[in-house]
Order: sequence, then C-alpha cells, then structure tokens
Amino acid sequence: MNVLKIGIPKGSLEKATIELFEKSGWSIKLSSRNYFPEIDDPELACSICRPQEMSAYVEKGVLDAGITGKDWTLENESDVVVAADLVYSKVSKRPTRWVLAVPGDSDIHRLEDLEGKKIATELVNYTRKFFAERRINVDIAFSWGATEAKVISGLADAIVEVTETESTIRAHGLRIIHELMASNTQFIVNKAAWSDPWKREKIENIALLLQGALRADKLVGLKMNVPQQKLDAVIGMLPSLNAPTVSPLYQTDWFSVETVISEHEVRDLIPRLLKSGAEGIIEYSLNKVI
Repeated sequence: MNVLKIGIPKGSLEKATIELFEKSGWSIKLSSRNYFPEIDDPELACSICRPQEMSAYVEKGVLDAGITGKDWTLENESDVVVAADLVYSKVSKRPTRWVLAVPGDSDIHRLEDLEGKKIATELVNYTRKFFAERRINVDIAFSWGATEAKVISGLADAIVEVTETESTIRAHGLRIIHELMASNTQFIVNKAAWSDPWKREKIENIALLLQGALRADKLVGLKMNVPQQKLDAVIGMLPSLNAPTVSPLYQTDWFSVETVISEHEVRDLIPRLLKSGAEGIIEYSLNKVI
C-alpha cells in the first residue's frame, strides 16, 4: 500500500493543526510518549516535529510533506514545493510578523542606527541576510526563547522576534521600528513526492480539504422561509458567495431561501430579516467551503 509521510508541527501550532485536520476529515490521536500519532487513514503516516526543523526533514525526504511556517522554510533555505498556504495560528488566525524591536527609550529609530549593534533572534540566517543585503554591519546572536529579556537585560541592543498581536512586545516596554517579513503556515512537499503521481494526488486532495476547512472558518449557513410577496425584499438583503438558493415549498406560496455569509454579519442581519417577513431562520456552522 502507498503511504504518505506527513509532519505535524509540535508546539504552538500543534493543537490548531490537529483541529484543522479534524475539520477536514482526518482524526489524529496524540500520545504524550509517542512522536508518531495515530491517524484514521491507512494511506497517511504522521510524525510530530518542531516547525523549525520541518522543512529540512521534508527537503531530505525523511517526510514527504509537512506543515510549517513560511519563516522557517526561508530560514533554512529549503528547496521544497508549497502545496498550499494555510493562514491560521494559535491566536489571531492571520499571518504572523517578524519585527525588529528596541527598548522604548533607545536612540535607535532606523535600520541604519543598528550599525555595529548586537541583535538577538531565533531567526539567525534570515536576519543576517536581511542586514547584509542592506550593507548594515550587525552582530547576530542566536536566542532560544525569552528573546525580549535579552534586550531588557542589556545583552542585545535589539531583537528580531515573531508577533501576532504585539502584546508581548509592548508588555516588555519595547518599540517596533521595522517589519522584516510576514509569515503564514504552509503545507510543504519535497520534490520527489511532488513528482510521484499517487503522492501528488493525495497531497493535492489534502490541501484542497484543508483550505476548504479554513475558508469555512468564518462563514455560516443561513436558511429561512419567506412568503412570495416578501421574497425580493429578503433576497436584496442577503450577501452570498454566489447567489442565494431559492426553492418553492410544496403546495404553498412560500419559498425556502439558503445562503452562506460571514458569521460577523449574522447578528445584525437576522433581526432585519425577521422584520422583512422571513420566518423559521436557521443558522448552522460549516465544515468546509470548496
């Protein structure tokens, strides 16, 4: 039997990734003592590994495919195929950002002010290349965790750190002076697997369903009954991916109307629909929108 080896990121993205796979149709069961979780698909074999190392494992063929951040693929300069961009995270479900931050009272305000200064970061290779391209001489020091503390304690003049909401950076009294890059989660594949017809089809099917699940995340279905004389008014109020589905109800002058809309629109829309003559309104969640 053909088997696709796929990597699940350990750490902050682990729970969100497993939930995304479950919404897409795959159940992954973790064991605290096992780096090889069970998955209810005999054609898949899962491994748990750090996202910082994922692209290296995929490029070398230890894994056929994996979920990791665009930032770590760039950091490792890995030669892999991106099968899908998957924008999700543990907090905001939007791309993360790698930013350059300094103490609030620092006299550093521009990139050029960092000439001869020391920068602490986990993203060493990318940061070194970033400053080299701008011909700014800096000392890059690797930091494994608690990077903010390095600059607060005076061990570094600045840090390059990842952020989603900037809350941790602000809480430490730091000031952002530049954004190096935006990063999002990606489904990456090694080139040998991408060239294999069976593996490529399996990967493309997984990517399709993962993206469909993410697309459905902020959408809901809305269904209602509407009398014929009120139909045009109600239809005119409904946003939709395409056009609402309208079906006549059996032996009546009423219609069933169904649409897909953003969940943020529902709270304001439902009261207006009721006032316009809609009845029996049902809101339901979606697993996937393909």
